[in-house]
Amino acid sequence: MDIRKLIGGAVLGASTLVAGAVSAQEVNVYSLRQEFLVEPLFAKFTEQTGVKVNVIFAEKGLVERIKQEGDNSPADILMTVDISRIQQAVDAGVTQSLSNDVISANVPAHLRDEQGHWFALTQRGRAIYASKDRVAEGEIATYEDLADPKWEGRICTRSGTHVYNVALFASMIAVHGEEKAKEWLEGLKSNLARKPQGNDRGQVKAIKEGECDLAIGNTYYFGKMMDNEEQRPWAEAVNIVFPNQDGRGMSMNISGMSLIKNAPNQDNAVKLMEFLTGDVAQEIYAEVNYEYPVKAGVKWADNVKSWGTFKADELPLSEIARLSPDAVKMVDQVGYNE
Repeated sequence: MDIRKLIGGAVLGASTLVAGAVSAQEVNVYSLRQEFLVEPLFAKFTEQTGVKVNVIFAEKGLVERIKQEGDNSPADILMTVDISRIQQAVDAGVTQSLSNDVISANVPAHLRDEQGHWFALTQRGRAIYASKDRVAEGEIATYEDLADPKWEGRICTRSGTHVYNVALFASMIAVHGEEKAKEWLEGLKSNLARKPQGNDRGQVKAIKEGECDLAIGNTYYFGKMMDNEEQRPWAEAVNIVFPNQDGRGMSMNISGMSLIKNAPNQDNAVKLMEFLTGDVAQEIYAEVNYEYPVKAGVKWADNVKSWGTFKADELPLSEIARLSPDAVKMVDQVGYNE
C-alpha cells in the first residue's frame, strides 16, 4: 500500500456541521487527532462507501462542546488519544454503549471498554530512551529500574501529571499496589536530573545534549524525530528500551473512538467505526504516525518494525482509567513536579 500517495491525495477539510442535521450519506466526526493522521482514513472510507465524512478538528474542548450542544449535537463519533481523555468523555455522559461483533473481533478485550463506550484504534508504548554513549546495553531493563539510586541525577521526564505519565504511574499502582508504587515514584523523582518539563521529544534532546542519560517517552516519537532533519540527531543518540520484557511487558496507551450518545447518523457512524478497526485503515493509521495496530495480524510499518518486537502489557486499559485519579494524587503527594 502506497501510504504517502494516499495521504497526498486526501483533501478533506473541516466541514461546517449543522446541529441535528442527518444525511443518509454523511457522518460527523469530532477529532482531537491531527488532520494529517485521520484524513487519509476518511478519504478511503468515502471511496469505498460513498459516505462523506465531515470533520471538526480541535486540540481540546470537544467534550465540553458536545455537552453544550446537548441532545441536538451533530457529533456522531469522538476520536481522541490516551485512555484518560477517552474516559473523561465517558464520565461526561456524552458517549453511548455499542455492542458490535465486527469491532469486538478486531479490537482485543483489554483495548476496549467492557460496556462498549470506547474502542482503541492504535497503540503506542511507553518506552525508556537510553543514551548510546553513557548507558550500556542491558543496563536498564524495567520501569522499576528507574528508581535505582545508580541513576541519581540522570533521568529526564515531562510533567508527572501529563496523561502519558499518569497512565504509566497508574499501571504501577495496578501491578504493585499504591504503597510500593509511591515508593517507586519517590525513587524516580530522586533520580531526576532536572525539574520535569517539556514534551517527550524534549527529553531525548536533553539526552543528546548530555543533561541526562535516560528518559521516558512514547515509541512513536522516535519515528517522528527520525523524520525531522533537526531532531534526527536526538534520536540517533539513543536506544529504545522496551521495558519489562521478562515480566508484564511494556505499558501501552492508545488512540481511540467513542460513539456519541445522540449520534444523528448512527448507522453511518457504526460503518465508519467498523472500517477504522479493519485491515486497511489499521495499516494506514499505524504507519502514518509510527504507531502499532490494535488488530492482530495487521502489518507494521517497516521503520517501526526495525525498532524490534516486544511483549506488550495486557493490563486492561479500563483499570488504568480507574486508577488514574489515584496516580495524579500520588504525583502531588511526592512533589514530583517541584
